[in-house]
Amino acid sequence: MTPADAAPPWRQNAAGRGNSTAAGAALWQSRDLIWFFALRDLRVRYKQAALGVLWVLLQPVVTVVIFTLVFSRLASISSEGVPYPLFALLGMVVWTYFSTAAVSGSEVLVNNPTLVTKVSFPRLAAPAAAMLPPLVDLAVSMVLVVVLMVYYRVTPSWRVVAVPGWLLLVVLAAFGVTLWLSALNVRYRDVRHAIGPMMQVWLFASPVAYPGSLLSGWQEVAYALNPMTGVIGLARWSLLGTPWPGMSLVVSALSVAVLLGGGLVYFQRAQRSFADVI
Repeated sequence: MTPADAAPPWRQNAAGRGNSTAAGAALWQSRDLIWFFALRDLRVRYKQAALGVLWVLLQPVVTVVIFTLVFSRLASISSEGVPYPLFALLGMVVWTYFSTAAVSGSEVLVNNPTLVTKVSFPRLAAPAAAMLPPLVDLAVSMVLVVVLMVYYRVTPSWRVVAVPGWLLLVVLAAFGVTLWLSALNVRYRDVRHAIGPMMQVWLFASPVAYPGSLLSGWQEVAYALNPMTGVIGLARWSLLGTPWPGMSLVVSALSVAVLLGGGLVYFQRAQRSFADVI
């Protein structure tokens, strides 16, 4: 048996595989490595944060207070029959996961050049691992959402069965964006400077502070090309009882599929030259 044959499955480089089935198999084989990366990043994040969990709660709370003053009090934006602070908080919590996962995932390769150049492993494992630590922040923030639901006496119904659906959609959307950004960031280092402004624009282009139902007809369909439109709409429907997102959800789900599929193809083609250009 040669040393290569004796290596554990996750150490086998899958750079030459170009289809989604092989990508899924590579991720499954490297699940222990993904878990290791995720735990490492989670420990570093909370070890370096003085406020720890409080910082996770502080960010959406401050943003929601500002949104309430601007969009609810001054602009009188509809919150679809739900108390506006709760309406905006749930949207912000979902968005924060997406943004945090995409931003941290975009840096995962360029921040570990030695790992990329000297260790043979499925490169998809690195951006995949970046999807897990923000889920802890999401779970912590959802406690605050539950507290506000109790305060405003908003009782969830059978619709809570859809919670795993929007959780899966937001993770897949973040993973798709991460695949594009992490691969582009290796070759074009200017990408890291554009990510922050891009996420700020994307935040206000998503129905976080306002409902997606403000538009109708072809405008609603075009707006739903933003994958976060359907994700946030489904989250509010499942927990707060807002109207069913309908066609927006269908279009957004298709956008997630295109984003993820295109990201997988581009990442697996680009990874062949990661070690040369990183």
